[in-house]
Amino acid sequence: MTPRSDPTPDEVRQKLVDQYTEIARLAGALAHEIKNPLSTIRLNMELLGEDFADASSQRERRALHKVETVQRECQRLQDLLDDFLSFAKAHRLNLQPSDLNRQVRQVLDFFAPKAAETGIEVIDYLTADLPTVLLDREAFHGALLNLLLNAEQAMPGGGQLVVRTYVTADGVALDLIDTGCGMDGPTRSQVFEAFFSTKRGGSGLGLPTARRIIEAHGGQMKLQSELGHGTQFTIKLPVPARLPGDAEPV
Repeated sequence: MTPRSDPTPDEVRQKLVDQYTEIARLAGALAHEIKNPLSTIRLNMELLGEDFADASSQRERRALHKVETVQRECQRLQDLLDDFLSFAKAHRLNLQPSDLNRQVRQVLDFFAPKAAETGIEVIDYLTADLPTVLLDREAFHGALLNLLLNAEQAMPGGGQLVVRTYVTADGVALDLIDTGCGMDGPTRSQVFEAFFSTKRGGSGLGLPTARRIIEAHGGQMKLQSELGHGTQFTIKLPVPARLPGDAEPV
């Protein structure tokens, strides 16, 4: 009998990837299954809240308070499940030839009312005539918006946010630089870990999901931050040697 040879490093790596993919699939399926009974609980809590809407006695008011507590926790669980499902599917992209500056401007336009409301001055330096990149526009929009909201939360008293694009030696890059509170060393080392959050009630999945989306584009996300001196996120994206179908970027 021919002795069985040990698996090669590539075979071991592929086995680990397959195992991870299966675990991710099961976790996503479980999250979907949890959402179904959660929806039933939320609906019944709403109906129960309506029954106690005109609470007059102390007992009824206590019951209404308990109903409202359950409703808040149901919403928090719903938000967590939505964030987790986004995190789990971040690697599945529909890449299309795209103008990075145009995509950035669309997100900045969407963010503008929030920036005005919170006293944030957005300054953009978008280099003209950037080479075309491949983007899943919806996924990229979500990742970039998450970074903008993260910057907004770091500047509760207002501040300045610089957004700039430029060409690099091997692609293009996007910087987001805020004048917010910044991060200390322990926070910087954990900020991309799933479920780590410094915000009360935060899911801790926003930044990990954003980085997974950028990496699924073949890019990188870098972080520089100093406590009390703001934060800079840098997104680097590759430029394809050839565009699929030679399509025009939009």
